Amino acid sequence: MLNLTAIPLTPDAFAPFGDVIDARSSASFPINAGRTQRHHDLAQVETLGERAHTLINIFVSQPVSLPLELSFLERHPLGSQAFMPLRQERFIVVVAPPGEIIQPEDVRAFVTDGRQGVNYRAGTWHAIQSVLEREGEFLVVDRGGEGNNCEEYPLKITVTLRE
Repeated sequence: MLNLTAIPLTPDAFAPFGDVIDARSSASFPINAGRTQRHHDLAQVETLGERAHTLINIFVSQPVSLPLELSFLERHPLGSQAFMPLRQERFIVVVAPPGEIIQPEDVRAFVTDGRQGVNYRAGTWHAIQSVLEREGEFLVVDRGGEGNNCEEYPLKITVTLRE
């Protein structure tokens, strides 16, 4: 059993696994006759393989209980997967680097502040959606197309939050 304490999500700490999506720390510029501020190029979308395409989805997730008990991590070897909360929902992010084997010492847990999203790089192991406090609604960008793009790795993990 792996026990983790989720730490605050920061771009530097999350860099080995993907991108933190956060308009507060991005380059921006005005568009639409100055009525809109565009926060530009927040994540690198990956769609690998022939006949692959980008999917735009809305996921609605039910809140989890703490401590969070996980029995597996999953990965998408053929594309990145981004999650952006639509109603400032905090959520727990559990990740491990790409590879065939997950080394327990490489698994990390983060907690978002509700305005941050994440983009998992292709092949990055991650937990299923784990929203806190209330039902969560997320804009999800990932890969569609041919090929097996979801694999699971059994691993018992317990995650708590710092007090």
